[in-house]
Amino acid sequence: MSDPAEKPEVVLLPAEPVSAPSASSRRAAAQRVREARDKLTSTSGTRPAFDAEMLRQYAQTRLSASYVVMLLVVATGVLFGLLMQPIPAAAWTAGMICIHAAMIRNCRRFLAEPASPSATRAWRTRFVGLDLLYGLCWMAILIHPVLDMVTETLMMFLMLLVIAVSSMLAANLPIAALAATAPVAVAMALSFAMSGSLDNYILAALALGAEGYFVLLAHRLHSSTFATLEARAEKDALIGELEQAKAISDEARHRAEAANVAKSRFLAQMSHELRTPLNAILGFSEVMKSEIFGAHAVPVYKEYSADIHNSGVHLLNLINEILDLSRIEAGRYELNEEAVSLVGIVADCHHLMKLRASSRGIAIHEVFEQAMPRLWADERAIRQVVLNLLSNSIKFTPQGGEIWLKAGWTASGGQYLSVRDSGSGIPEDEIPVVLASFGQGSNSIKSAEQGAGLGLPIAKNLIDLHGGTFTLKSKLRIGTEVIVTFPPERVMSALAPMSEDSPPLQPESSVVPDEKRRPRHKPIMSAGTGS
Repeated sequence: MSDPAEKPEVVLLPAEPVSAPSASSRRAAAQRVREARDKLTSTSGTRPAFDAEMLRQYAQTRLSASYVVMLLVVATGVLFGLLMQPIPAAAWTAGMICIHAAMIRNCRRFLAEPASPSATRAWRTRFVGLDLLYGLCWMAILIHPVLDMVTETLMMFLMLLVIAVSSMLAANLPIAALAATAPVAVAMALSFAMSGSLDNYILAALALGAEGYFVLLAHRLHSSTFATLEARAEKDALIGELEQAKAISDEARHRAEAANVAKSRFLAQMSHELRTPLNAILGFSEVMKSEIFGAHAVPVYKEYSADIHNSGVHLLNLINEILDLSRIEAGRYELNEEAVSLVGIVADCHHLMKLRASSRGIAIHEVFEQAMPRLWADERAIRQVVLNLLSNSIKFTPQGGEIWLKAGWTASGGQYLSVRDSGSGIPEDEIPVVLASFGQGSNSIKSAEQGAGLGLPIAKNLIDLHGGTFTLKSKLRIGTEVIVTFPPERVMSALAPMSEDSPPLQPESSVVPDEKRRPRHKPIMSAGTGS
């Protein structure tokens, strides 16, 4: 019995990540689909809305130039009445006026009716028919046999005038312009060509060339108008998209504000719910740790009590940091500003953290400028900034390292604070991470003494509330330096003396003695002059 055939091994290839199309590509695809759909439903190859707008502009142009066309028809009728019999010229003039009146009436009716695709196609056909009838009437008068005595120059001039006026009036409807001018040009070219002379052949060619030129000019005008309408439509679409995006952003902003309010309420409630039992834990653990009511029967209980107390203190500090950050981000942190000494606050913080630094063999050096004026700032906020920066430096500085505390003047007249350590440093690409809320760098994650990632964000936000700057510089295996500056407006310099005289303690009497009224001619320093 033969062995069964081995089944082929199927290897699943990793699926390539499909990138989501961008907004511009989606907009372009939607525009191409819309244009294709509009071309299928349009009679002129453009959008149906553009067809109606083109017809509307055509009708408006006809109405605005109605008196010019009437004047041209009447002048031509009077001229031909002088050259041939008056009755045929009058009949032609009356016919042209009737066609022109019908065209004006139809234009007004079209502008008065609401636009629709079916009505647009009907009106388009009607206008083309009227323009064709208009061109045939001009052809009839220009090739009349009685006008053989008229010079070719005058006929050419009249033909060019009729073609130019008709092309300009019907430029928004190119097929109507062609219907109004082609009969005139073709008839005149045949009339010139049938004469048999070389000059007339040239005039026939010029007539056809003029017809092509004005048709091309009408097409150019139509393209320019169409481009204008398209640009206006794109602008309206863009405005609509911007309004829609603004509505979406406003809704998102309202939701974010509501979420922020809910977060603030949650934190306020949770702070109360957490602090109440936490205070009891801290109090009882401190009593047990201090052995106030007597020594423990088992000595290990004292160490456990100390661990419980330290953990409670750490949790309380974390809750306070979260609440401070939430108040700062919500814009509810109010500064209790007063005159404070920057050097004094830094020295106090150094004194508080000195024991912790000494336990790790870290030396802290002070470089302070003397006789610095006070700052108008929040002492609690500045103290928190210095403690956060100094605790971070101690945390990430190895044993035997050094920390430098500097305070002095800035070039613009403000004051600055600098905390620099010789720790492991922060990679340049992780600086934005550590400045974000709850952000921690790779060194912080690897460190055994981790934190919540709130010290630097809180310090930066507190400095921003004071109008200062917060700059963090760091290099791997060299160290980190944080420079905090306060603007000159917060430095309380000595005030200059008042230039105006102070008011007298007692009002002067209104009666002035005669001796005080008389001017003194004696010098002020008369001592030793012998007078």
